[in-house]
Amino acid sequence: MPNSSRKTIFTTISIDKETAALVEKICKRYSLKKSEVAKLAFGYIDKAHVNPSEAPESVKSELAKINKRQDDIIRFIRHYEEEQLNPMIRATNSIALRFDAIGKTLETLILSQLEASQERQISVLKKLSELFCNHADVINNQSKQINALYQIHQRDYKKLLQLIQLNSELSACGVMDSKRKENLKAEINNLINT
Repeated sequence: MPNSSRKTIFTTISIDKETAALVEKICKRYSLKKSEVAKLAFGYIDKAHVNPSEAPESVKSELAKINKRQDDIIRFIRHYEEEQLNPMIRATNSIALRFDAIGKTLETLILSQLEASQERQISVLKKLSELFCNHADVINNQSKQINALYQIHQRDYKKLLQLIQLNSELSACGVMDSKRKENLKAEINNLINT
């Protein structure tokens, strides 16, 4: 079933034998059909904006035109570089140097403030440490005093208990125990004096 959507209309053109030989040679060299060679050749002429009626004078003149175009392009690039790119590069470099200088200035400022803050913190911590040490010494001294007072209190408490015991024994002694009374009185005096 033939494809009805594709309607290609073919036309014929007449060429001389010399051109036909050239077309055959190109077809063999690139493995193309004659219609493909014609299509590609006309496409190239159209894209390259080549006037086929104006044959090039010589390869040298065409190369000279190409070289002139290249030189014009190179001149344009150099001019653009001098007028636009180099000033932008200089301005960018100047800005980068300013940012670098500002960054270094800020860095030194921040570091100096950090050092000053650190020194203040260290001095405050030293003062706190000294105060805590002083308080600890005071507390230790008070603890020692309290311990000493406790020891004295314990000793006095023992003496008091002994005195109470001796007095109760003394009061329990009868009239006949005068020697025992004298001994108890001597012990009581010794306890009171020590």
